[in-house]
Amino acid sequence: MEDELIDIVDEQGNYTGKTCLKSEAHKYGYFHPTVHIWIYTTDRKILLQQRAFTKKVFPGLWDISVAGHIGAGEIIEKAALREVQEEIGYHISPENLIKIGTRKHQVNHPNGIIDNEFHHVFIAELKVPIETLTIQESEVAGLKLYDLDILNHTATYDNVLLPEYSEYYKNVFNAIVTKIEE
Repeated sequence: MEDELIDIVDEQGNYTGKTCLKSEAHKYGYFHPTVHIWIYTTDRKILLQQRAFTKKVFPGLWDISVAGHIGAGEIIEKAALREVQEEIGYHISPENLIKIGTRKHQVNHPNGIIDNEFHHVFIAELKVPIETLTIQESEVAGLKLYDLDILNHTATYDNVLLPEYSEYYKNVFNAIVTKIEE
């Protein structure tokens, strides 16, 4: 896993003009921007990725379709499109990437990683068969389509998403249902 240069933001998410390595941000708890991309199908499925078992945080967990850090100076939407292409080999055109919000996230992991992030959250429709996707093995162990309702019932599944973020998942669910029903 590459230790990339990222921007540092303040506690309100404003860019400070400073940069650091991702490892430094996680060591010292500097706030930094990331992207979350939730990929759904019109028949009410959500694509989840199984995090690689070599990941330092939540190895093997079934998680967000695609997530990643925004490189220093990188435009947020371009970072989202890049991460989707890198992690699962799926090309999304910019007009099909829909931002649904930004959320402040703070957690201290038992292994010493301090995640102070602003997640820029997007949804996008999966328009190709899941079998055509190509995973980046250093990041992703597997891909699976789950019923969209899993976002409302995380506590009933083992090793799928994290129940403590159920309100976040419900917001994603509502945004996706709204988009499907348009």
